[in-house]
Amino acid sequence: MTPITEVEGRRLALSNLDKVLYPATGTTKGEVLHYYAATVAGPLLTHLRDRPVSFLRYPDGPDGQRFFTKNPPPGTPSWVRTTPVPHQEDKKARQVVVRDLASLMWAANLVVEFHTPQWRAGTPGIADRMVFDLDPGAPATVVECCAVALWLRERLAADGLRAHGKTSGSKGLHLLVPLEPTPSDRVSAYAKELAVQAEQDLPDLAVHRMKRALRPGKVFVDFSQNAAAKTTATPYTLRARPEPTVSAPVTWAEIEECRTPGELVFLAGGMGARLERYGDLLGPLADPDRAGRLPDGW
Repeated sequence: MTPITEVEGRRLALSNLDKVLYPATGTTKGEVLHYYAATVAGPLLTHLRDRPVSFLRYPDGPDGQRFFTKNPPPGTPSWVRTTPVPHQEDKKARQVVVRDLASLMWAANLVVEFHTPQWRAGTPGIADRMVFDLDPGAPATVVECCAVALWLRERLAADGLRAHGKTSGSKGLHLLVPLEPTPSDRVSAYAKELAVQAEQDLPDLAVHRMKRALRPGKVFVDFSQNAAAKTTATPYTLRARPEPTVSAPVTWAEIEECRTPGELVFLAGGMGARLERYGDLLGPLADPDRAGRLPDGW
């Protein structure tokens, strides 16, 4: 029998709670739901707020089938908010907006990674943050990503912009920059220019082109996730990896001092202690007073 629980007045059927989703650690679906409800609900909901969500579903764990969906899944309750996100293929398309604990737990019960764009519902294509996805090509690792991140931090600071870091939850690092509302195409153009400059200044370390033949041993500075149609793993989401890794906010001291890849791997079980120690390191992303402005000409 599927247990029924009540969350903020909403009745939810939470299924297969004993199912092992992460065999490497024996982490069950029930433990995943507890992570979202009891450990990270507050900061995660802050970063999901008013953003249409795309889901990478992996209901049988990271070794099972995975599928990416932007449309509300079949059976989405009527109380789960959706928002219009029209696009060329479907002018009437809508996506889920996770706005409260009940809708967070409904979504988590589907076993998903949460992915969000750089803009908010109601203002598609008007970004309030910029992102750089630093993706290492083997044998490069997150250690090399940290070196590129430090270069980007200084370059952004020269333009009056403040960057904040998080792990991707996979192999790389994300840098996020809070912005005054700015058209996504302008943000993309500026981010591309910095990626090109990174390659010019760090020719043995960085590359701005996606072509895989160029990437071994280097860090791909992916600026493309600033495009209005693209999304990035939401802070605090679990990832479909062998272990329950988290896309976890990190301090600049951790980035500066990273010497081995394992130093920037964070699992669900450790996030409570990190939040107690640091709070939400990405809190400034949600503070309009911290938002920066692109330099003149962009």
